[in-house]
Amino acid sequence: MSVKEKRIITILNKKGNENIDAFVYYDRNVKIKTLQVLAFDALGNQIKKIKKNDFKDVSAVDGGTLYSDSRVKYLEYTPIDYPYTIQFTCETTTGNTAFIPSFVPIDDYFVSTEVSTYALNYPTNITIRKKEKNIENRDIEIEAVAGRIFYKTKNMNALKPEEYSPSMVDFAPKILVAANEFTYEGVYAEAENWNDFGKWVYFDLIESTIDLPESTAVYIQDLVKDEKTDIGKAKKIYQYVQDKVRYISVQVGIGGWKPFNASEVDRLGYGDCKGLTNYTMSLLKAVGVNSNFTLLFAGNSQRDIEKDFTIMQANHAILSIPQKNKEDIWLECTNQKLPFGFIGDFTDNRDVLVITPQGGQIKHTKKYTTEENTQLIKANYKVFDDGTIDVNATLKSKGIQYDDKYWLETETERDLDKHYKNRWGYINDISINEISIVNDKESIVFNETVRFKAINYSKIIANRMLLTVNALNRNTHIPDRYRNRKLPLKIKRGFKDIDEVEITLPQNYKVESLPNKKIIENKFGSYKSEVIAKDENTLIYKREFVVSDGEFPKEDYSSFRDFYKEVSKQDTSKIALIKKE
Repeated sequence: MSVKEKRIITILNKKGNENIDAFVYYDRNVKIKTLQVLAFDALGNQIKKIKKNDFKDVSAVDGGTLYSDSRVKYLEYTPIDYPYTIQFTCETTTGNTAFIPSFVPIDDYFVSTEVSTYALNYPTNITIRKKEKNIENRDIEIEAVAGRIFYKTKNMNALKPEEYSPSMVDFAPKILVAANEFTYEGVYAEAENWNDFGKWVYFDLIESTIDLPESTAVYIQDLVKDEKTDIGKAKKIYQYVQDKVRYISVQVGIGGWKPFNASEVDRLGYGDCKGLTNYTMSLLKAVGVNSNFTLLFAGNSQRDIEKDFTIMQANHAILSIPQKNKEDIWLECTNQKLPFGFIGDFTDNRDVLVITPQGGQIKHTKKYTTEENTQLIKANYKVFDDGTIDVNATLKSKGIQYDDKYWLETETERDLDKHYKNRWGYINDISINEISIVNDKESIVFNETVRFKAINYSKIIANRMLLTVNALNRNTHIPDRYRNRKLPLKIKRGFKDIDEVEITLPQNYKVESLPNKKIIENKFGSYKSEVIAKDENTLIYKREFVVSDGEFPKEDYSSFRDFYKEVSKQDTSKIALIKKE
């Protein structure tokens, strides 16, 4: 396959420099035939010519990679003025036909496209498939005949990122292209559907790497001999893997997709996501527990595998343990801290490709529901005559809220002090007195106990004290405002916060008046708060804040923002205490 690319891009200001994208990857199977950049000033005069040997040439992977033969040549150019124009020309050849470039006329925010064309020429004895995404209502010229696919589009306006919107991959135009027959690093494949593709991955890339040493198999069998269930065995093995190995990337040729041998991971004690997933699978196989290598797109965006278009895609591997009549168990094998069966927001709620000897299957990973993503605060604080408060709080977090905090378990005392001061950053003059953390991995609950003091918390005016009752969980986030929003509203993950706080008032103050109970309910969630007088000197503050996941039209965004504004307003509401006579 020969790939020719020509890009002419005008950079209007310094923020556009990162979008020059004048780089090319290569390795022993990808050869660079042509590489050149011409630079022009604002009037179109050529001011510089950069040849192939003038490009920076570095390893294509970071320090977290053990070894890779992949390299990248990239342009290092410092403009003397704006605007300026770069013309980038590149041609490469490769024996790999597994990754045919897609047509992506817009690939980033703040970049508009004046004109973009894509042409694919191929022998007519090869079957080429394509999938058109998000091209409705777009001015795109299309030509598709035997041996040639052609697309052309003009005048596509730049997109601005908008808070609480779908990921760009979900709405930007894109044409995916794949061949039914292809080679990858010399390995031949035929795959028209995910079933066939899964068989190829298993038998040509994975099966030969499941070579656990006999001594390790015997050790593992002895390790789990007292466990009566497959899940019990899997838990012990998962802990064994977390204790024994660490993650490090290994990318050499087909190593981008082929796992490191289980025997090598066992010997060395490290591996990349594919190697560690395969190693865990091999250990489970040694004790008769079935599990499956799984490919997916990892990251907070919840990007799906294209379930109706078979093409080499994914950037991560995890392990699945199938369960009869129950939700499958998913294991993140690169993380030494995560509890068994917990995957968090890195791989949750998305379509993935499960590889089995019988073929590939599209499945969906665990979705953490609004009701699962909880934080429960039980606390008490005492208010003193000078406005100081002394707080004792316990917090229990589950689901994605657990995921947000479990890493605190291994932080230093100094970093924890800084973390909690930042968490309650709306309170001045905090002094943290005690921090206790218990990470309950069995129940997947993160428990925090924190004691702190804050001077001048309450404001004293004459014979009155103004007290903001919500000291521990104020919503300070208000979504950005957009005068003309373009994108739909998407709330990827819901949550539920429940707070109950007992407040002891100063002996010589009494409540002037209590606020009314506040209830807000709408399509986005709900908010409830109330202050109850337990006795003359004790108040009980109760609060519940729920935000539900979901997708809504762009017209709903203003109401969603108003919801957050009202919650923020209620969370900072004050009650007046008056001195007793």
